[in-house]
Amino acid sequence: MNHSPLEIRGLSAAYQKKPVLRDISFTAPEGSLIGIIGPNGAGKSTLIKAVLGLIPRLSGDVTIYGKPYAQQRKIIGYVPQRESIDWDFPTSALDVVMMGRYGHLGWFRRPGGQERRMAMECLAKVGMSDYAGRQISQLSGGQQQRVFLARALAQDASLYFMDEPFVGVDAATEKAIITLLNELKQQGKTVLVVHHDLNTVKEYFDWVVLLNVQLVASGSVDSTFTADNLQRTYGGRLAILERDAHSELINQT
Repeated sequence: MNHSPLEIRGLSAAYQKKPVLRDISFTAPEGSLIGIIGPNGAGKSTLIKAVLGLIPRLSGDVTIYGKPYAQQRKIIGYVPQRESIDWDFPTSALDVVMMGRYGHLGWFRRPGGQERRMAMECLAKVGMSDYAGRQISQLSGGQQQRVFLARALAQDASLYFMDEPFVGVDAATEKAIITLLNELKQQGKTVLVVHHDLNTVKEYFDWVVLLNVQLVASGSVDSTFTADNLQRTYGGRLAILERDAHSELINQT
């Protein structure tokens, strides 16, 4: 029996007793680029953290290819928000990427030549070969994001979670990221991306999860990323978003 890369059933989570996610259920289709969309405070990052066991769940079940997360860690890649990382930690870009191989090595094997070669290949894929020996604190925001993408690539995962990978990066890095995401999709990988720019959703993703504490809708971009569903997700904030972004989606109310 084929299992979905990610199945969430009745997931609820809270911070300091305040509900942040309430009864979320959806199934992620394999080989898709999935945008997690919703206003600030909607619980987008919380959803990823609850799935990955980084924060406790109040209720609900999460399965990765039919098994609990704890049994599937090796096949999951995670790119956290850039501001959640200690960039002053004294380590090089290459070392960060090689950390992505640790799950494959086990506790007692040190990374060797093969891991180093693989890490360099991943840095090359994101255009960062020349910065392998550079301390991460000396890199620009876009370069740091590329290094963490390379680290996720080095994990050689089947399912990826990326939390706002496009925030604070230059146009060239954004293009490099979306090229990489499409490569992962072509390899049959499944990628969930917390995303905030409504103007690029149709261009970047083929599936969306619309979230505002509760699930508003999930499905293909064509059928789900509609003005009506966006109104239900953002409420009165949609008009402001549209005015600011000169979006094609015109708020009729």
